[in-house]
Amino acid sequence: MIAIGPERFDELRAGARALDEHFRRAPLEANLPVLHALLAVWNTNFLGAETLAVLPYEQHLRRFPAYLQQLVMESNGKRVSAAGLPVACDTAPVVWGEPGTNGQHSFHQLLHQGTRRVTCDFIVAARSTATLPGHHALLVANALAQSEALAFGLSEDELRAAGSPEVLLPHRACPGNRPSSTLLIDELTPAALGALVALYEHSTYVQSVIWGTDAFDQWGVELGKRLASRLAPAVQGKADLSTFDSSTRALVQRLRSRAAGG
Repeated sequence: MIAIGPERFDELRAGARALDEHFRRAPLEANLPVLHALLAVWNTNFLGAETLAVLPYEQHLRRFPAYLQQLVMESNGKRVSAAGLPVACDTAPVVWGEPGTNGQHSFHQLLHQGTRRVTCDFIVAARSTATLPGHHALLVANALAQSEALAFGLSEDELRAAGSPEVLLPHRACPGNRPSSTLLIDELTPAALGALVALYEHSTYVQSVIWGTDAFDQWGVELGKRLASRLAPAVQGKADLSTFDSSTRALVQRLRSRAAGG
């Protein structure tokens, strides 16, 4: 609110509330968070995808994948159900991502031709907030092209018909049939951002219901905090190291030595 002002912040809240109401009232077959969650469960548990790449084709959303890492992996990174029983399937995928065209020149190679199955969420705005002529149309075209390439790939027969040398066919072919979803917003406004946040929040909750996990505890996070409180005096040289395990003790000793210039 400090950054964008109270009026814009109210618009963000209104966008989130609108999605809240949609989640509350829309029938399941047209309910965006439910459909998004079902796709996530399908991709994770039936297609065996271990990671989700969130790819906003909008530079202002460059930190959105990092936010979703906390939301998804902290909420559903669980090995037992809410009843305390071991889960019978994988739960949260590993979430990562970058703005679209940055990724196209780095990790998209793995998405198209790698051995690991990765699901993708493309986020695209129909209207641009930029002023450079033609820029947005090219940006959207790139997003849609990536989605098309993931879905349909490029076969050796198609390459051969286009005149590609035989020796290059296995290198240039892309298998396709790689899952992705495209989330289309009218324009990146505070309201649209609020709706995006609420969509992923509710989707994460629906996934927890299907998996039977408790999305609202973080005992793994608490363990790290508790251990850090115990380690802080040792790192500062104010605690006996004999009570620590051999690995941690060696690391603390090395840190102390480096900090002292040794």
